[in-house]
Amino acid sequence: MKNFIKGFVVGGFSVIGAAAAALYTFHKVIVQPIEEQESRAAENRKRAMRKQRSAHNG
Repeated sequence: MKNFIKGFVVGGFSVIGAAAAALYTFHKVIVQPIEEQESRAAENRKRAMRKQRSAHNG
């Protein structure tokens, strides 16, 4: 019975660790590049608005 409980606890921690690793990998591979692309697009929009305003102030 002791071995069963020990195995059950180790297996539970293994499953939790694998799920955490999968979520971390998903965030790094899928979510983070999308967020970086959105921030670059926002910066480009800001830059374009500044150029547009400065061109009409001449």
